[in-house]
Amino acid sequence: MPSSSDPPPSSRPPRIAVIGGGVSGLAAAHRLRKLILHAELQLFEASDRLGGPLFTIAHDDSVLEQGADSFLIKTPFALDLCRELGLSDELIPTNEQHRRALVVRGGRLVPVPEGFVLMKPQNLGAMLKSPLLSPLGKLRLLAEPLALVPAAVNRPGYDESVASFATRRLGRETYERLVEPLIAGIYVADARQLSLAATYPEFLEAERRHGSLWRAIRAASRQDGRDEQQQPPAAAARYGQFVTLRGGLRTFVAALVDTLPRQAIRLRTPVMQVERHAAGRWAIKTAPGAPLEHFDAVLIAAHAPQAAPMIQQCDAELARNLASIEYASSAVATLVYHRQDIEHPLDGFGLVVPAIEHRPIVAASFLTVKFPSHGPPGRAIVRVFSGGALQPEMVDRDDHELVAIAKQQMAELIGASGEPIETRVIRWRDAMPQYHVGHVARVEAIEQSIAAHPGLELAGNAYRGVGIPQSIHSGRQAAERLAKQLST
Repeated sequence: MPSSSDPPPSSRPPRIAVIGGGVSGLAAAHRLRKLILHAELQLFEASDRLGGPLFTIAHDDSVLEQGADSFLIKTPFALDLCRELGLSDELIPTNEQHRRALVVRGGRLVPVPEGFVLMKPQNLGAMLKSPLLSPLGKLRLLAEPLALVPAAVNRPGYDESVASFATRRLGRETYERLVEPLIAGIYVADARQLSLAATYPEFLEAERRHGSLWRAIRAASRQDGRDEQQQPPAAAARYGQFVTLRGGLRTFVAALVDTLPRQAIRLRTPVMQVERHAAGRWAIKTAPGAPLEHFDAVLIAAHAPQAAPMIQQCDAELARNLASIEYASSAVATLVYHRQDIEHPLDGFGLVVPAIEHRPIVAASFLTVKFPSHGPPGRAIVRVFSGGALQPEMVDRDDHELVAIAKQQMAELIGASGEPIETRVIRWRDAMPQYHVGHVARVEAIEQSIAAHPGLELAGNAYRGVGIPQSIHSGRQAAERLAKQLST
């Protein structure tokens, strides 16, 4: 409880706690500093560093990204924040060459057909020529306009899995050979559980409006005044919308941290409990026996299952909904090769592995193809991903095993020989939220619960988008809601 000596709220600056030092929490703290200049801010982070999956190691003239390596500019929130932080001159685009992904089929690497983006086959000719699909698979894909639309699709709140939607519209083979590995490369998810409404609502809307993805593509082409065969390569255009920073994404984290007072940052300080106290204030407990710390507002930007026990006493139903959001883990083995030791031309930004190939990896990214300046000439930096929702046990392999698996897979798939110059392994445990079917309804329930607690907000990638731009947007929006509440 506030002591009798505490000044009245109107005569003191508001105290605000931000829990979680990932990009959402940092963006929220930065925004709060802008909106409430006199606020006393405290940023609590359980680990020994800030930035979450934005983690870069610079070594031997190389920029070794350990988590995310870029962000999308089509969704402008990260780009806008970079500009606000004065980082515009540090932004670099992806390499203009080889803007495509490769897919493993029978041990060979085959390019994703030109124009195919996730579930949108925009170039019929390229699809029919691709060796990824069998003749029967191609015939089934051609029959997409004939696939029936279930009546339930038009009901409010309808949802289904990405696997269900892709299979009934495009056929099982297109799903297994293209959609599943591309989706797994983004979400490290099981597409059989992944919510279509939460991840790709535009495809659901296309089916509702046009009854077919092919017809939706043609309608969009007519609206643009161009024949679909004249459209620019969609996949290449999409990869061209990604950027990074010259020194890696750590530059972004450092710029955000530099906007905060040093005394506001509290590393190695996990929060155990958040309680509502008298006079509309909130209390935070950081350790057993530690004194309660009082705040006028609290913004929780921790992972949903970590946030759940914090607010259990405050709102049990909200805590249950947060705890029900599952997360997947992954491991990344970084291999640095002499470029001459790799036979493959590396004519793509990376590769994805369909689950039906039964390999112990999910994907691999060719970092120095994507961003040549991230390594010195003559080097190839390859990042090999394993784990995810379909192979969770892989994350528990030791470093030696993960490196050995990565080396063997790269030897088979890209002809990598000899020993890498350098290897690194990092594990991202429970780092990627899984938007299972029903996620939209769950998030709406969470938002309704939060609205009943003035001075308390949630932010992060657990709710309405897993990407860096969406995480930033979530943090900034939560900060703006808190600032508005504190100003009234």
